[in-house]
Amino acid sequence: MTMPPRGPRPDTRTDQGAQGRTGPDALGRAGAHHRTDAETRRRTGTDTRRSTPAHRHTDTDARRALRALEHGDPSVRLKAAMAVGTAPDPRFVEPLVIRCGIEPEFFVRETLTWALTRHADEATVPRLIAELGQDRPQARSQALHTLSKIGDRRAWPALTRELLADPDEEVARAAWRAAVALVPEGGQAELAGVMATRLGRGEHRTRASLSRALVALGEVVLPVLAAATVDPDPRVRHHAVATERLWHDPEAGFESAVEEAKRVVALGGTGREE
Repeated sequence: MTMPPRGPRPDTRTDQGAQGRTGPDALGRAGAHHRTDAETRRRTGTDTRRSTPAHRHTDTDARRALRALEHGDPSVRLKAAMAVGTAPDPRFVEPLVIRCGIEPEFFVRETLTWALTRHADEATVPRLIAELGQDRPQARSQALHTLSKIGDRRAWPALTRELLADPDEEVARAAWRAAVALVPEGGQAELAGVMATRLGRGEHRTRASLSRALVALGEVVLPVLAAATVDPDPRVRHHAVATERLWHDPEAGFESAVEEAKRVVALGGTGREE
Protein backbone atom coordinates (compact mmCIF):
# COMPACT_ATOMS: atom_id res chain seq x y z
CA MET A 1 0.00 0.00 0.00
CA THR A 2 1.30 3.46 -0.87
CA MET A 3 -0.40 6.17 1.13
CA PRO A 4 0.22 9.92 1.59
CA PRO A 5 0.89 11.69 5.04
CA ARG A 6 -1.28 10.74 7.94
CA GLY A 7 -4.28 11.66 10.03
CA PRO A 8 -5.59 11.10 13.55
CA ARG A 9 -4.51 7.98 15.37
CA PRO A 10 -7.28 6.66 17.62
CA ASP A 11 -6.31 3.94 20.06
CA THR A 12 -8.46 1.01 19.00
CA ARG A 13 -6.93 -1.67 21.17
CA THR A 14 -10.10 -2.25 23.15
CA ASP A 15 -10.50 -5.95 22.45
CA GLN A 16 -7.31 -7.21 24.04
CA GLY A 17 -6.88 -7.16 27.79
CA ALA A 18 -9.60 -4.62 28.34
CA GLN A 19 -10.70 -6.23 31.59
CA GLY A 20 -8.57 -6.14 34.69
CA ARG A 21 -5.74 -4.09 33.16
CA THR A 22 -3.18 -3.32 35.84
CA GLY A 23 0.52 -2.67 36.01
CA PRO A 24 1.51 0.56 34.28
CA ASP A 25 -1.90 1.65 33.22
CA ALA A 26 0.46 4.31 31.98
CA LEU A 27 -0.17 2.54 28.71
CA GLY A 28 -3.66 4.02 28.81
CA ARG A 29 -3.02 7.24 30.73
CA ALA A 30 0.56 8.51 31.15
CA GLY A 31 1.66 6.60 28.07
CA ALA A 32 -1.21 7.95 25.99
CA HIS A 33 0.35 11.41 25.80
CA HIS A 34 3.58 9.87 24.58
CA ARG A 35 1.80 7.87 21.89
CA THR A 36 -0.27 10.64 20.42
CA ASP A 37 2.23 13.50 20.66
CA ALA A 38 5.48 11.79 19.67
CA GLU A 39 6.10 13.91 16.60
CA THR A 40 5.13 17.14 18.36
CA ARG A 41 7.77 16.47 20.98
CA ARG A 42 10.37 15.79 18.32
CA ARG A 43 9.58 19.12 16.62
CA THR A 44 9.56 21.19 19.81
CA GLY A 45 12.33 19.40 21.66
CA THR A 46 10.08 18.71 24.64
CA ASP A 47 10.48 14.94 24.76
CA THR A 48 10.95 14.34 28.47
CA ARG A 49 12.37 10.89 27.87
CA ARG A 50 15.49 12.49 26.41
CA SER A 51 15.94 14.45 29.64
CA THR A 52 16.95 11.20 31.36
CA PRO A 53 20.68 10.72 30.81
CA ALA A 54 21.54 7.57 28.86
CA HIS A 55 23.47 4.87 30.72
CA ARG A 56 22.44 6.16 34.13
CA HIS A 57 22.54 2.53 35.28
CA THR A 58 25.85 1.04 36.29
CA ASP A 59 26.85 -2.15 34.51
CA THR A 60 25.95 -4.07 37.66
CA ASP A 61 22.49 -2.45 37.78
CA ALA A 62 21.92 -3.27 34.13
CA ARG A 63 22.91 -6.91 34.52
CA ARG A 64 20.69 -7.24 37.58
CA ALA A 65 17.72 -5.74 35.75
CA LEU A 66 18.22 -8.00 32.74
CA ARG A 67 18.40 -11.08 34.96
CA ALA A 68 15.19 -10.00 36.69
CA LEU A 69 13.37 -9.78 33.33
CA GLU A 70 14.00 -13.54 32.99
CA HIS A 71 13.07 -14.47 36.57
CA GLY A 72 10.66 -17.36 37.07
CA ASP A 73 8.31 -15.25 39.20
CA PRO A 74 6.10 -13.01 37.01
CA SER A 75 5.83 -10.42 39.81
CA VAL A 76 9.60 -10.04 39.74
CA ARG A 77 9.56 -9.64 35.96
CA LEU A 78 6.77 -7.06 36.27
CA LYS A 79 8.75 -4.99 38.78
CA ALA A 80 11.87 -5.25 36.64
CA ALA A 81 10.04 -3.99 33.55
CA MET A 82 8.59 -1.07 35.53
CA ALA A 83 12.04 -0.19 36.84
CA VAL A 84 13.53 -0.30 33.34
CA GLY A 85 10.77 1.95 32.01
CA THR A 86 11.16 4.38 34.89
CA ALA A 87 14.86 4.88 34.12
CA PRO A 88 15.29 4.26 30.35
CA ASP A 89 18.64 3.06 29.07
CA PRO A 90 19.46 2.21 25.42
CA ARG A 91 21.02 -1.04 26.55
CA PHE A 92 17.58 -2.32 27.55
CA VAL A 93 15.85 -1.95 24.18
CA GLU A 94 17.02 -5.23 22.66
CA PRO A 95 16.28 -7.35 25.77
CA LEU A 96 12.86 -5.73 26.17
CA VAL A 97 11.89 -6.47 22.57
CA ILE A 98 13.10 -10.05 22.83
CA ARG A 99 11.24 -10.55 26.10
CA CYS A 100 8.02 -9.20 24.57
CA GLY A 101 8.12 -12.04 22.07
CA ILE A 102 8.29 -14.81 24.68
CA GLU A 103 6.70 -13.38 27.85
CA PRO A 104 3.72 -15.60 28.81
CA GLU A 105 1.96 -13.19 31.21
CA PHE A 106 -0.29 -10.50 29.70
CA PHE A 107 0.31 -7.90 32.42
CA VAL A 108 4.06 -8.32 32.17
CA ARG A 109 3.89 -7.93 28.38
CA GLU A 110 1.92 -4.70 28.81
CA THR A 111 4.59 -3.42 31.18
CA LEU A 112 7.33 -4.39 28.75
CA THR A 113 5.53 -2.43 26.02
CA TRP A 114 5.19 0.55 28.35
CA ALA A 115 8.91 0.35 29.14
CA LEU A 116 9.70 0.42 25.41
CA THR A 117 7.52 3.51 24.89
CA ARG A 118 9.69 5.24 27.49
CA HIS A 119 12.79 4.80 25.33
CA ALA A 120 13.80 6.93 22.35
CA ASP A 121 11.87 6.14 19.15
CA GLU A 122 15.13 6.16 17.20
CA ALA A 123 16.21 3.09 19.17
CA THR A 124 12.91 1.23 19.51
CA VAL A 125 11.15 1.67 16.17
CA PRO A 126 13.77 0.04 13.88
CA ARG A 127 14.16 -2.86 16.29
CA LEU A 128 10.40 -3.39 16.50
CA ILE A 129 10.05 -3.26 12.72
CA ALA A 130 12.69 -5.97 12.45
CA GLU A 131 10.63 -8.07 14.88
CA LEU A 132 7.72 -8.13 12.42
CA GLY A 133 9.61 -10.72 10.38
CA GLN A 134 9.78 -13.22 13.25
CA ASP A 135 8.20 -16.65 12.85
CA ARG A 136 6.77 -16.54 16.37
CA PRO A 137 3.27 -14.96 16.25
CA GLN A 138 3.60 -13.40 19.70
CA ALA A 139 6.74 -11.59 18.63
CA ARG A 140 4.93 -10.09 15.64
CA SER A 141 1.75 -9.18 17.51
CA GLN A 142 3.53 -7.58 20.46
CA ALA A 143 5.83 -5.60 18.16
CA LEU A 144 2.78 -4.32 16.28
CA HIS A 145 1.04 -3.46 19.53
CA THR A 146 4.08 -1.55 20.75
CA LEU A 147 4.44 0.33 17.46
CA SER A 148 0.80 1.41 17.73
CA LYS A 149 1.50 2.77 21.21
CA ILE A 150 4.63 4.62 20.13
CA GLY A 151 2.80 6.18 17.20
CA ASP A 152 5.88 6.91 15.07
CA ARG A 153 4.89 7.38 11.41
CA ARG A 154 8.15 5.87 10.19
CA ALA A 155 6.70 2.45 11.00
CA TRP A 156 3.86 2.80 8.48
CA PRO A 157 5.65 1.20 5.47
CA ALA A 158 6.23 -1.93 7.56
CA LEU A 159 2.49 -2.56 7.89
CA THR A 160 2.15 -4.76 4.83
CA ARG A 161 -0.93 -6.42 3.38
CA GLU A 162 0.55 -9.71 4.54
CA LEU A 163 0.47 -8.55 8.17
CA LEU A 164 -3.07 -7.19 7.79
CA ALA A 165 -4.11 -10.64 6.57
CA ASP A 166 -1.86 -12.65 8.90
CA PRO A 167 -3.21 -16.18 9.42
CA ASP A 168 -2.70 -15.77 13.17
CA GLU A 169 -5.74 -13.84 14.39
CA GLU A 170 -3.91 -12.15 17.26
CA VAL A 171 -1.31 -10.80 14.82
CA ALA A 172 -4.00 -9.64 12.41
CA ARG A 173 -5.86 -7.82 15.19
CA ALA A 174 -2.67 -6.09 16.30
CA ALA A 175 -1.91 -5.14 12.69
CA TRP A 176 -5.36 -3.55 12.25
CA ARG A 177 -4.92 -1.50 15.40
CA ALA A 178 -1.45 -0.39 14.38
CA ALA A 179 -2.60 0.47 10.86
CA VAL A 180 -5.45 2.64 12.15
CA ALA A 181 -3.02 4.38 14.50
CA LEU A 182 -0.41 5.06 11.80
CA VAL A 183 -2.34 5.45 8.53
CA PRO A 184 -1.28 8.59 6.61
CA GLU A 185 -3.78 11.35 5.87
CA GLY A 186 -5.64 10.44 2.72
CA GLY A 187 -4.86 6.76 3.05
CA GLN A 188 -7.83 5.78 5.17
CA ALA A 189 -10.08 4.80 2.24
CA GLU A 190 -7.48 2.46 0.74
CA LEU A 191 -6.77 0.95 4.14
CA ALA A 192 -10.51 0.42 4.67
CA GLY A 193 -10.70 -1.43 1.36
CA VAL A 194 -7.83 -3.72 2.33
CA MET A 195 -9.21 -4.42 5.79
CA ALA A 196 -12.72 -5.02 4.47
CA THR A 197 -11.44 -8.10 2.64
CA ARG A 198 -11.33 -9.72 6.09
CA LEU A 199 -15.05 -9.18 6.80
CA GLY A 200 -16.86 -12.36 7.81
CA ARG A 201 -13.69 -14.19 8.81
CA GLY A 202 -12.37 -15.35 12.15
CA GLU A 203 -13.90 -15.86 15.55
CA HIS A 204 -16.26 -13.44 17.27
CA ARG A 205 -13.46 -11.52 19.00
CA THR A 206 -11.64 -11.04 15.71
CA ARG A 207 -14.76 -9.82 13.91
CA ALA A 208 -15.43 -7.35 16.73
CA SER A 209 -11.86 -6.07 16.52
CA LEU A 210 -12.09 -5.60 12.77
CA SER A 211 -15.39 -3.73 13.09
CA ARG A 212 -13.95 -1.36 15.67
CA ALA A 213 -10.87 -0.75 13.55
CA LEU A 214 -12.99 0.00 10.48
CA VAL A 215 -15.25 2.33 12.43
CA ALA A 216 -12.18 4.19 13.72
CA LEU A 217 -11.22 5.06 10.13
CA GLY A 218 -14.19 7.40 9.90
CA GLU A 219 -16.73 8.10 7.21
CA VAL A 220 -14.51 6.78 4.41
CA VAL A 221 -15.45 3.27 5.48
CA LEU A 222 -19.15 3.64 4.62
CA PRO A 223 -18.90 3.04 0.83
CA VAL A 224 -16.75 -0.03 1.49
CA LEU A 225 -19.30 -1.41 3.93
CA ALA A 226 -22.16 -0.61 1.57
CA ALA A 227 -20.54 -2.75 -1.11
CA ALA A 228 -19.98 -5.57 1.36
CA THR A 229 -23.65 -5.67 2.41
CA VAL A 230 -24.50 -7.19 -0.99
CA ASP A 231 -21.61 -9.66 -1.04
CA PRO A 232 -22.57 -13.20 -2.11
CA ASP A 233 -21.14 -14.57 1.14
CA PRO A 234 -23.76 -14.23 3.93
CA ARG A 235 -21.02 -14.05 6.55
CA VAL A 236 -19.57 -10.99 4.84
CA ARG A 237 -23.01 -9.37 4.54
CA HIS A 238 -23.78 -10.04 8.18
CA HIS A 239 -20.46 -8.60 9.38
CA ALA A 240 -20.77 -5.55 7.10
CA VAL A 241 -24.26 -4.72 8.38
CA ALA A 242 -23.11 -5.11 11.99
CA THR A 243 -20.16 -2.80 11.34
CA GLU A 244 -22.44 -0.20 9.74
CA ARG A 245 -24.68 -0.33 12.79
CA LEU A 246 -21.67 0.12 15.03
CA TRP A 247 -20.51 3.10 12.96
CA HIS A 248 -23.88 4.81 13.34
CA ASP A 249 -24.21 3.98 17.03
CA PRO A 250 -20.82 3.22 18.64
CA GLU A 251 -22.34 3.37 22.12
CA ALA A 252 -24.55 0.39 21.35
CA GLY A 253 -21.54 -1.91 21.21
CA PHE A 254 -20.67 -4.75 18.86
CA GLU A 255 -22.98 -7.30 20.49
CA SER A 256 -26.02 -5.10 19.92
CA ALA A 257 -24.90 -4.40 16.35
CA VAL A 258 -24.58 -8.14 15.68
CA GLU A 259 -28.08 -8.85 16.94
CA GLU A 260 -29.53 -6.10 14.77
CA ALA A 261 -27.54 -7.35 11.78
CA LYS A 262 -28.97 -10.85 12.26
CA ARG A 263 -32.48 -9.46 12.10
CA VAL A 264 -31.76 -7.32 9.04
CA VAL A 265 -30.02 -10.07 7.07
CA ALA A 266 -32.70 -12.60 7.99
CA LEU A 267 -35.26 -10.28 6.44
CA GLY A 268 -33.15 -9.99 3.30
CA GLY A 269 -32.25 -6.34 3.85
CA THR A 270 -29.00 -4.40 3.87
CA GLY A 271 -29.69 -2.24 6.90
CA ARG A 272 -30.14 0.92 4.80
CA GLU A 273 -33.21 2.55 3.35
CA GLU A 274 -33.57 1.91 -0.35
